[in-house]
Amino acid sequence: MNASAETRCGFIAIIGAPNAGKSTLLNRYVGSKIAIVTHKVQTTRTRIIGIAIQGDTQLVFVDTPGIFAPRRKLDRAMVSAAWRGAQDADLVLLLVDTLDGITGDVRTIVSGLKKTGRKAFLALNKIDKVKRDTLLAMARELDSSGVFTETFMISALDGNGTDDLLASLVKALPRGPWLYPEDQITDVPLKMLAAEITREQIYLRLHQELPYQIAVEAERWDERKDGSIRIEQVIFVERKSQKGIVIGKGGQALKKIGEMARAEMEEVFGCKIHLFLFVKVAERWSEKPSHYSEIGLDYVE
Repeated sequence: MNASAETRCGFIAIIGAPNAGKSTLLNRYVGSKIAIVTHKVQTTRTRIIGIAIQGDTQLVFVDTPGIFAPRRKLDRAMVSAAWRGAQDADLVLLLVDTLDGITGDVRTIVSGLKKTGRKAFLALNKIDKVKRDTLLAMARELDSSGVFTETFMISALDGNGTDDLLASLVKALPRGPWLYPEDQITDVPLKMLAAEITREQIYLRLHQELPYQIAVEAERWDERKDGSIRIEQVIFVERKSQKGIVIGKGGQALKKIGEMARAEMEEVFGCKIHLFLFVKVAERWSEKPSHYSEIGLDYVE
């Protein structure tokens, strides 16, 4: 289906403060796990494309890093990637965590949208955990900014309200041909997706012990004749003490991370995975431009 008179297609940037639920919403709409979801903030680092089809419409969602006050080079690169995603998209969807309320980060985002004259959809997320009066007060305050064309109350986790939001996004997208094949759900390279899966498992297992400045890179990727894939990944940490945490006593932590990541990859890729993990100390890796290109970010001075 590619006749522009019959189809709709466009990019929708999902923006918000860290941990607003952007990746959860993206995975729900795509129907597959392509973005990592953890309780640790700032885990999405680069723009991730997720492709969904609704009738004759192809929706290309852009999951962006959380927008917050940057302090380090990595922070600045992530925030820059988020704003670029918003600027380039046909539609912008601001997702707000109602448990956190209208934080300074949310106000900064609204101010940024207003300054550029960019209109957006507003979705108040996690509504099942907040009183109705609180939700209505938040909606009134944010609507008063004049930035939002429509407001929705949703739960990205259980799906409440997400169908209505999706229907409105479909109507707002421009007519035109589809940009991706019907069976494609993301443009993220498999190597990067595999690295993200491993990084998610590290956070899920060690989130209280490690800072978020870790990186995972594929050092070797071999697709075998039997259809399986052999993957060698390096986990970069910034200090020797962090290396010990990732490896764990007797190598148990790293072994468990590998088992969980391998199982997730086999489910996502649909084939047998042979995964080998190594941990290296790269002091101040987040200051080195070469690491940024590996994780899909531009180096920002």
